[in-house]
Amino acid sequence: VFLECAWHALEDAGYDSLRYPGLIGVHAGVTLSSYFLHNLLSNPRVLQEVGVYQAAIGSDRDFLTTQVSYKMGLRGQSIAVQTACSTSLVAVHLACQSLLSYQCTLAVAGGVRLQVPQKNGYVSQEGSIFSPDGRCRAFDAKGQGALFGEGVGVVVLKRLSEAIADGDPIHAVIRGSAFNNDGSNKVGYTAPSVEGQAEVIALAHAVAGIDPATIAYVEAHGSGTPLGDPIEVTALTQAFRAGTDATGFCALGSVKTNVGHLEAAAGIAGLIKAALALE
Repeated sequence: VFLECAWHALEDAGYDSLRYPGLIGVHAGVTLSSYFLHNLLSNPRVLQEVGVYQAAIGSDRDFLTTQVSYKMGLRGQSIAVQTACSTSLVAVHLACQSLLSYQCTLAVAGGVRLQVPQKNGYVSQEGSIFSPDGRCRAFDAKGQGALFGEGVGVVVLKRLSEAIADGDPIHAVIRGSAFNNDGSNKVGYTAPSVEGQAEVIALAHAVAGIDPATIAYVEAHGSGTPLGDPIEVTALTQAFRAGTDATGFCALGSVKTNVGHLEAAAGIAGLIKAALALE
């Protein structure tokens, strides 16, 4: 599925990977393959036919990007990214850094999450991340938890000056990016931190060289949990107030209310939504 989407993205950008003379890099990540766990490992006949080693190579997360590079003849950096829910946005960040350091001339970045079996429920327990009513209500007073979904997203990135010179279709411009880690200064391992998020938002503002008061929209993580959403809003408020006292000028949203939490593909879904919304 990711290979198909990567081909589609390059085709939409106007490039044939087999004819393109430059270096095309791939940065992406995938959520743990439940297809491998439930369909292949539990099927002795299939494993006997193809071999456990080949089945593992075809399904392991480490091989996502190199498979794409192999099938499409891409000779730039091929890096599998695994940073949980931030995977696909970190992939975009690394792809941008690769472009800025001239490690490649085009970059493919994204993420994918598929769930097998697809018709599968879950048990919501008190204190867990799962929504008890099967709905994700980001930044809503009725928000009670996250709902997981399936999706794949890929973007093609290029240095802006060259994209303009080559007449490429430009959907959006990434002015800057940043990422960090919360460390241990938070209530739990899977919980976010106000300080950590505020710091990285401020850093992104600085790297991009923009005034927070000029930002009209923020596509947030917004998982719909009663713990995470208030922390995210507090962090955004803290970071923005470092540059402006104005209020009510910036919209806030999360694509998770529409498609659920896509884990490794969550960030790229938000990035594509924000780009298309502004376009």
